[in-house]
Amino acid sequence: MKIAMMGSGGVGGFFGGRLAQAGYDVHFIARGAHYAAMRDHGLLIENKAQGDIVLPKVQVTDDPATLGAVDLVIFSVKLWDTEAAARSILPLIGPDTGILSLQNGVIKDDILRSVFGDTAVMGGVGYLATTVTRPGVIGQTGTMQRIVLGEYNGRESARARFLHEALLRAGVNAELSADVRKSIWEKYVFLVGLSGATTTMRVPLGPIRRNPQSRAFLLQLMREVVAVGRAHGVDLPEDFADDRLAFAESLPETMTSSMHHDLDRNNPLEVNWLSGGVVQLGRVKGVPTPANSAVCDILAVHAAGTKENR
Repeated sequence: MKIAMMGSGGVGGFFGGRLAQAGYDVHFIARGAHYAAMRDHGLLIENKAQGDIVLPKVQVTDDPATLGAVDLVIFSVKLWDTEAAARSILPLIGPDTGILSLQNGVIKDDILRSVFGDTAVMGGVGYLATTVTRPGVIGQTGTMQRIVLGEYNGRESARARFLHEALLRAGVNAELSADVRKSIWEKYVFLVGLSGATTTMRVPLGPIRRNPQSRAFLLQLMREVVAVGRAHGVDLPEDFADDRLAFAESLPETMTSSMHHDLDRNNPLEVNWLSGGVVQLGRVKGVPTPANSAVCDILAVHAAGTKENR
């Protein structure tokens, strides 16, 4: 199968690099200096714990239309670019093409469905700690590399089986889910808490856990996500936020969120799709979301980033 990586940053570049290293037909879509570096020098994935992955030559383009139809698209652009990026890859989409988003949040696939229709969109969630350290180079922290994927109708399709097997052969911890919507919300609960707390407080997880007030705020952010998800019919345990707080205790003191990094770099923020998504979906069901509303209010002046980074 022909696989296109729409977005070749920390997430798309890493998983695409693993698949390419394993011999799959992977085509990266990138832009700017990152594209130029990948075109001229290939892709390097740095990992002190597991060793580097060196791909001296990769298939990369900055013009999706040059690829023609593909079998699978792994979609991992930043959330604010979703609709524009989706429309730019319409020439890649054939009648059986599957589109798997590894973006953050739970409303990402609603945006993709509005462009591609219901049938094309698969459900997926990725767990990974990476960033583009310099053009053509992705740095990975730790060893976690996990993807949960599946079809929204719960059936096991040929395209889902293929991608699952390909990821396993590439060394990625991949799982097929019969309830992928629940899997996405499970990540969303913790992600909203981590991103909202670390970005508004501008500190990593360790200090937030230790301070009683900030710890309570982190827990409240996650409890609101659980309440909203349950109101929308997602099968989350009522005490799932408490479970995620216990999980937070197992993470490094220095753990933070990509949104916190984006704030430090004056980049646009995903707040309108993370905490903002909780507020939006809560309003639909009449579920109060005061903590997540506060995050949106606090970060409103930073949400668009600085002019030179837009």
